[in-house]
Amino acid sequence: MIPIHTAVCGAHFAFTDRWGGVSAAPYGTLNLGGAVGDSPEDVAANRERAAVALGVAADRVVWMNQVHGNEVAVVEGAQPPRELPPVDGVVTATPGTVLAVLTADCTPVLLADPAAGVVAAAHAGRPGLLAGVVPATVARMVELGADPERITARLGPAVCGRCYEVPEQMREEAAGIAPASRATTSWGTPAIDVPAGVRGQLAESGVFDVTDPAVCTLESQDHFSYRRERTTGRLASYTWLEQRG
Repeated sequence: MIPIHTAVCGAHFAFTDRWGGVSAAPYGTLNLGGAVGDSPEDVAANRERAAVALGVAADRVVWMNQVHGNEVAVVEGAQPPRELPPVDGVVTATPGTVLAVLTADCTPVLLADPAAGVVAAAHAGRPGLLAGVVPATVARMVELGADPERITARLGPAVCGRCYEVPEQMREEAAGIAPASRATTSWGTPAIDVPAGVRGQLAESGVFDVTDPAVCTLESQDHFSYRRERTTGRLASYTWLEQRG
């Protein structure tokens, strides 16, 4: 259920796969997305299961209303579902508040400066990459006292540049904004490498401690992929600061 869960000086990073939940096909089984057509009861049960596995309280998780933009919100705690911010980045300096990002091919970006007590999560698909959601998220962290040179970044499961085929014009548009995203598929056609573009933008923002995604969602049957399945569930990536006693 939680194949990757690491901690760095009190900052936690975790990424789910698609197993261990209660959702039926085509959302089977650990769908954590509430806007993909799955049963709300099943989604709530899955979110509770994931929280238990992580050792956090489900009502402490902040879920974004993701819109493929570059708006970033600073939050102090979880909001009721009706108050979810329409943003693609969230930042907090409140220990115990868990930030989550939902994906099914887009790149989840988790960021932490434990020394400043600041963590962030960003949703970086192709539109968000080009809109600059990642540097915008780093900038909001800096406003709260983070230092880019201290920030640790963890990128989660996402479609890789070898698989993300696009028209040539779209590739060149992306490369004009995020040069590192220019790629070619394994079969020789134009592609966009969103994780590479994110790494490039992080470097431009002064963040160099970056761990790449270990999984291509399109290639992995253990992960949801919108490009492979269209109607499917959503993975979740989480970050939070430990509460100090």
